[in-house]
Amino acid sequence: MASETKQIVDKAWAFAHILREEGLSYLAYTEQITFLLFLKMAHEITEREPRRTPLVPEGWGWDSLTNKTGLALKEHYDGVLERLSRQPGMLGDIFRKPRPEIENPRTLRRLIVDLVGGENWTAMDADVKGDIYEGLLARTAAESPRGAGQYFTPRGLIAAIVDCVRPTVQDTVCDPAAGTGGFLLAAHSFASKCAGPKTSRPIRKHLSHDLVHGWELVPNTARLCVMNLYLHGVDADPSPLHIGVDSLAEPPSRKFSVVLTNPPFGKKGSIPIGRKGKHTDDDEAPLRTRTDLWVMTANKQLNFLQHAYTLMESGGRCAIVVPDNVLSETGAGEVVRRRLFENCNVHTLLRLPPGIFYAQGVKANVLFFDRERPPRNAGLWVYDLRTDKHFTLRQRPIQRSDLSEFVKCYCPDKLNKRRATWSQRRPQGRWRRFDHSVLLAQDKVNLDLTWLAEEERRSASAELPPSHELAATIADELQAALKHFQRVSVDLNRRR
Repeated sequence: MASETKQIVDKAWAFAHILREEGLSYLAYTEQITFLLFLKMAHEITEREPRRTPLVPEGWGWDSLTNKTGLALKEHYDGVLERLSRQPGMLGDIFRKPRPEIENPRTLRRLIVDLVGGENWTAMDADVKGDIYEGLLARTAAESPRGAGQYFTPRGLIAAIVDCVRPTVQDTVCDPAAGTGGFLLAAHSFASKCAGPKTSRPIRKHLSHDLVHGWELVPNTARLCVMNLYLHGVDADPSPLHIGVDSLAEPPSRKFSVVLTNPPFGKKGSIPIGRKGKHTDDDEAPLRTRTDLWVMTANKQLNFLQHAYTLMESGGRCAIVVPDNVLSETGAGEVVRRRLFENCNVHTLLRLPPGIFYAQGVKANVLFFDRERPPRNAGLWVYDLRTDKHFTLRQRPIQRSDLSEFVKCYCPDKLNKRRATWSQRRPQGRWRRFDHSVLLAQDKVNLDLTWLAEEERRSASAELPPSHELAATIADELQAALKHFQRVSVDLNRRR
C-alpha cells in the first residue's frame, strides 16, 4: 500500500515539474489535479452505480474531456470549471472560483490521459487518496520557500481517535478546523459501517445530510474537504462545511454530540479573543468579543479548547489535539484547565511523539473529555506514546497499528473497566491513572505528566530518530533544497 501511494505521488510530482516550467505554482497545480481527480472519481461512481443520479450533470463530466484534444479541449475544460462553479450545494463549493490555469492543451491532455485517467481512484482505500494529496502538499512544503502553510493530521492517528470516540448514526459530529476533512470522513465512515447496509431512509438521510459539519478558513484546503465528503456520500445543500469562515469568530449557533479536531499550530491567532471592555494579553491587536469563553487570551490553542467546549451538547464527547503549552501554560492556561475539570469529565490524555506533523519539533497531545459532571473519584488516564518513540514523516510515518495498545487500554465501551499497565513493579508501563483531586491540588494544574523521563534521559540521543532514518531525512531535505536552488538559478538566467 505504501509503495502504491509513493508511485502515484511520484508520478503526480513529475507532472508538477512540467507545469512548473510552464509557470504554474505547485499549489495551483494541486488545485487543478483536484478538479480532474473529482471528475474522474465521479465518473467511476456513476459507472459502478448506474441507478444513482450522476454527481456531475451530463455533458460536463469526465467523458466530455476524454474525447477532445487541442484548443477544443482547453475551451471545453474552462467551460466545465465555470459551469460547475454555478451548481448549487456541495458541487458548487468544490468548483468555487475556479482558475483554469493550464494554458497548454497538450499538457492538459497528458494530465487527463496519462496521470488521472490511468488509475481507478475509487477502488483505492480512502487513506491512499488522502496520502496522495498530503504527499503532494508535503513535497510543496519542501520545495517552496514558504511551505504549504497547512498541517495535516496523520491518518493513523485519526483512525485511532475515531475508534476510541466511536461516533454513531445518532450523533452529530463537527470539526471547527476541518482541514482536508480527515476527522469528518473517518467519523462518517465509522458511523456508516456501524449502521450496516440495510438502514432506514431517515438514517440514510441523516448520514448524508446532517451527521458531519465543519469549518475551514483556507478555501483551497476546504475544496479538498468538500470533495472528499461529496464522493463518500455526504450530499447536503447548504454544504455542511463553512468555507473561509474563522470558527473562533462567533459563538456557535448549534451544539453537537461529538467534536473531533486538530486546530492549527501556532500560539498567536490573527485576532485575539476577549470580552467587551476588557484587555487581552495582546493589547496592540484588535479585539474580538466572545462572552461565552472562560478567559481572555491570544493563545489560539487555548481558545480552540474553550471553543470546543461551547460546541458540545450536554453529554457530548470531544477529542482535541493540543500542543504541550495548553497543558502547562500559566495564567489563562491554568484558568482553562481548572474550568475544564470543573465542567467536564476529563478522562484521557494521549502524549504524542514529535515527528508526526509537518511542523517539525512540535510536541502535541490528544485530550479526551465529555461534557458531563465528573464522577466521584474521577481520574485522568495518560498514555505515553512519546518517550523513546521515534517517527518521521517520510521514513517511518505513524500508523494505526502503532496506536493499537492505546486503543485497547482506552476501552471505548467500558471506560470504568480500564486497567493500568504502569505500577511500581512495572515502571515502564505507558498507561497510568492520576486522580483529579491530586491534579487540581498541584501547582498550576500542570498536565504535562511524565513518569518515563529516567528512561528518556538514559541516552543523550533519546530525542533523535535512529541514525539511518535521520540520515535519509537529511538527504531528502538536501535534495529538495538543491532542486529549489537549481530552479532559482534557471529563473535568474532567463531574466538576464
